[in-house]
Amino acid sequence: MSAPIRDELRHLPLAAWHPQSQLSAPVSAVDQAAVPAIDVHNHLGRWLSNGEWMIPDVAALVSLMDSTNVQTIVNLDGLWGDEISANVERYDNAYPGRFLTFCQLEWALLAEPDGVDQLRASLDDSARRGARGLKIWKDLGLTIRDADGSLILPDDPRVLDVVAHAGNLGLPVLIHTADPRAFFDPLDAHNERLDELLDAEEWWFGDTAVHPTFDRLLDAHAALVSGCPSTTFIGAHAGCAAEDLDRVERLLDACSNYTIDIGGRMAELGRQPRRFAALLARHPDRVLFGTDIYPITVEQYRLHFRFLETADEAFEYAPGDPVPPQGRWTVSALALDRDILQAVYRDNARRVLGL
Repeated sequence: MSAPIRDELRHLPLAAWHPQSQLSAPVSAVDQAAVPAIDVHNHLGRWLSNGEWMIPDVAALVSLMDSTNVQTIVNLDGLWGDEISANVERYDNAYPGRFLTFCQLEWALLAEPDGVDQLRASLDDSARRGARGLKIWKDLGLTIRDADGSLILPDDPRVLDVVAHAGNLGLPVLIHTADPRAFFDPLDAHNERLDELLDAEEWWFGDTAVHPTFDRLLDAHAALVSGCPSTTFIGAHAGCAAEDLDRVERLLDACSNYTIDIGGRMAELGRQPRRFAALLARHPDRVLFGTDIYPITVEQYRLHFRFLETADEAFEYAPGDPVPPQGRWTVSALALDRDILQAVYRDNARRVLGL
């Protein structure tokens, strides 16, 4: 190697380095889920797609589901009012048994004197319109502010009041609190999600003068769950702390009303497959299948099936992306046995969703 080429490579920007693995390892194809699956974490509405339906052709989506053995998808985009009705009509009513729509709440109403009453009434209305659960997003704790300008966190007594009412209505609550821990770390050369944060700078919450810490938010998450024992929770994204499964497991141990989904966290769970398998062995009835891939594709479902069902090692969790979006590593699969697969794919969701 010539000295100029060597010197050029020594100064190659990390963003330009795309190593190709030379590992020779099995590649398993799993075309269908081993048992009929329920995807408890997906987006089908208009909330995240600039007012257009995320799925322009619902019949084509149902055909995709049939081809991959996905029985039901939970649509988290119902919002409230006429939007919940539009989602229920487009999905749940048009294809009975294939879709369940969750509502959301306009948490900013808590800044008003009668905010709790308004939100309880909104839940009542959404339930009447066909909502099958409540989705709480990360803006509760990060951006929603009270009348005095302070942030409203998930452990606010008014939030507990409203979420307890969801439980009284029989609505499970899927809650996304905070974001990956690295999004709260200093934005520097040590941050393992630097590639992602440079592409989406608004996802960095590390300024403690503006945002609560990751630990404060996850403590509030746990306080909400323990404070509403009659409400069933799904902790989104592996309990919102996929990097710290000890923390997740402590909440599972403490609160029988708490479950988690795996949506959007193959990257984290796949770099610690034995640790996650141990959590599953201890809590086989508390983990739910979900993807958070939207719009979903056949290829993404099959990648998730490979992750859950095979013993493949060191494969890309985001094939086709030159830089893995959630960290520069590969993942290894879980090789779950049939009983746990049936619980994760279907049975746990049926219990939580009241199916």
